[in-house]
Amino acid sequence: MKPIPIGSKGTFSKTIAKADLASELDSSLASVMSTPTMIGMMELAAMDAINAYYDAGESSVGMSIEVSHTAATPPGHRVRAEAELTKAEGHRLEFKVTAFDETEQIGAGTHRRAVIDAAKFTDRIKAKQKN
Repeated sequence: MKPIPIGSKGTFSKTIAKADLASELDSSLASVMSTPTMIGMMELAAMDAINAYYDAGESSVGMSIEVSHTAATPPGHRVRAEAELTKAEGHRLEFKVTAFDETEQIGAGTHRRAVIDAAKFTDRIKAKQKN
């Protein structure tokens, strides 16, 4: 992995569709963007911040995320997730993550990722697969 400068930023945007709604997870929930959708977008923004720094054969995996989802977003809104690298300790990275719809900030928190050797990771997963 090449050194990643603190402050490196990434983004991910999408228009919220029916598949992104909490009501798709459970019909008793509201027809607004689900928290898992927002979290996924934050992870993709963090990946965008570091993709250019991988060496050949490297990737990253999420380790933890601590976020608040503070405002509801109806379908059809464009949502933007942003990530900024705040700490790098070897292969462990920490990001400040935020998300915004067309009206306001809808979420914020901290996300941690680890840079991995993709082939070694795949081998470990293969060893865990059920036959």
